[in-house]
Amino acid sequence: MSDTIEVRSGEEVNLDVLHTFIDDHLTNIPKGELVIRQFGAGHSNLTYLLQMNDWEGVLRRPPMGPVAPKAHDMKREYTILKSLNQVFQAAPKPYFFSEDTGIVGAPFFIMERRKGIVLDSEFPSDVKYHAELGRKISQLMVDQLVALHEIDYRETDLVNLVKPEGFLERQVTGWITRYEKAKTSEINGIDEIKEYLVDHLPTSQQPTIIHYDYKLNNAMFSEDFSEMTGLFDWEMTTVGDPLADLGVAMSYWIQNNDPDFLKNGLGEPPVTVMDGFYTREEFIQSYAEKSGRDVSSINYYMAFAYFKLAAICQQIYYRYENGQTNDARFENFNVFVENLIHYAVEVSKKRDQA
Repeated sequence: MSDTIEVRSGEEVNLDVLHTFIDDHLTNIPKGELVIRQFGAGHSNLTYLLQMNDWEGVLRRPPMGPVAPKAHDMKREYTILKSLNQVFQAAPKPYFFSEDTGIVGAPFFIMERRKGIVLDSEFPSDVKYHAELGRKISQLMVDQLVALHEIDYRETDLVNLVKPEGFLERQVTGWITRYEKAKTSEINGIDEIKEYLVDHLPTSQQPTIIHYDYKLNNAMFSEDFSEMTGLFDWEMTTVGDPLADLGVAMSYWIQNNDPDFLKNGLGEPPVTVMDGFYTREEFIQSYAEKSGRDVSSINYYMAFAYFKLAAICQQIYYRYENGQTNDARFENFNVFVENLIHYAVEVSKKRDQA
């Protein structure tokens, strides 16, 4: 099961220009023919596999077309990885960043290629799945999130990039604004969820480094699933309320009894629907036990996470609707956005049960 595909139409890069650039900037790798493939997963930034003889690297750049202000900041992600690679083993090492848009059409960076197994909707054919393996992977996901939240951000370069004070309030108002700017239709429940998020802000916990896009198919595992060998997509990483990170992680953590739109909204159902994987409740309780944090307000963070995901998908759909991308995967994202808004409202009404 390959994790790469032929480069999608409309997302090609100039092979000769990039080859020359790499020869000039990565002088310690073997010279040879440059081969480029694309990582097919993901709906936002474009990620390419670069191969030259025995050397492999990974190139990341923003999506095609106009992007939202401050979104897809490649320099920021490069800087985050450069710092975290020193203190968090799952963070890949970045090699260099370039603002020269003449190379691949946008700012980009190149980082090391990590090897391992990435799980999405199925296991590799040579892996014999059993329920205990699902629990093992689930606990590893919990443990790595707890470990990330234990790092003292003040001892990393992130201290110069972030402003933890007022994080959650800025996030809520910011994502509401982003949603409104990308709105393509009126959706029932949108005013209700916006009002709830603004009026019920919980008291934030002590700020930590948060990945903020922590999900199974952003992680890579060793062949025996004993360790996480890579964690990717650090674009949204910042310092803030760790429960916001947990909420986002749980918005992507699908379980078997979820509504069909959640299970199928971003493609085939993920492997977390299989017997043995933690339910969201089990994941949250394990996180609480391992971290010692109070998770009683998690329903707020979950409601916000579903709204945030709706806003992200709405931005993607806005680009599709306005002809800024022709990726057919986005054609029905408007329906997914509507369902996410309705579900966020539903989750928000569970607040008294938290």
